[in-house]
Amino acid sequence: MAGPDLALSEVDPRSTPGFDGGKKKGKAALEAGADALSSLQEKLFAESRAGSEISVLLVLQGMDTSGKGGIVRHVVGLVDPQGVQHHAFKAPTEEERSHNFLWRIRRQLPKAGMIGVFDRSHYEDVLIHRVRGLSPAEEIEKRYAAIRTFEAKVVASGTRVLKVMLHISKDEQKDRLAERLDRKDKFWKYNPGDVDERGYWEQYQEAYDVAIARTSTPDTPWFVVPADRKWYARLAVQQLLTATLEDMQLNWPRADFDVEAEKARLAAT
Repeated sequence: MAGPDLALSEVDPRSTPGFDGGKKKGKAALEAGADALSSLQEKLFAESRAGSEISVLLVLQGMDTSGKGGIVRHVVGLVDPQGVQHHAFKAPTEEERSHNFLWRIRRQLPKAGMIGVFDRSHYEDVLIHRVRGLSPAEEIEKRYAAIRTFEAKVVASGTRVLKVMLHISKDEQKDRLAERLDRKDKFWKYNPGDVDERGYWEQYQEAYDVAIARTSTPDTPWFVVPADRKWYARLAVQQLLTATLEDMQLNWPRADFDVEAEKARLAAT
């Protein structure tokens, strides 16, 4: 969990905190954890059918190529897709820009029983705006406060919020971008603008430090996950998501009908 004193420069992107195995063992652990996560997700979904209003929101942030898409495929993809709401936030549309920056975020919040996944999020409106100078400093400070208030209301409504920053090194990002240029099946993932953003690397690291410090609270904590090793980042997020669902003390809904009577009726058909 990231506290207000966290500095990304003190976190080794290639480290594997909490796990002492290698890639093979990590992949095996990810596979072994799939059933538990899937069962918890099904319980969450089932409870909503019985009237529960609870849900989960997983916020994924990180520099380009940090592995957000891989988390969606290899972690969230292990559960029943009918219980998942996924949204990848791009540059705001003209309509979205005409509203408060949180307007488009509210519209994508997970419904009852769902695991919502944000690939990028409202944090783009403080990260990019700070680095690129798209908004005055005082406006960005107001947005930190607005985010804290917004997320507190989301939690109060019954949604658990799990915020993950996938921490990748500049060298690893360069290697991943190079791979996209070397493989025809990866061209579609390459964006020339990613190279431009590399020129602001240190500024983005600082912007993340500030955003995390300003918005990590006991109810809406940030978790910084070292992401140079894809297998580790996926395993870490799986464990965080599983722990979040376990902490919600989910239960299978009780039958609202006479089970024995229904067995007898079914046997008679």
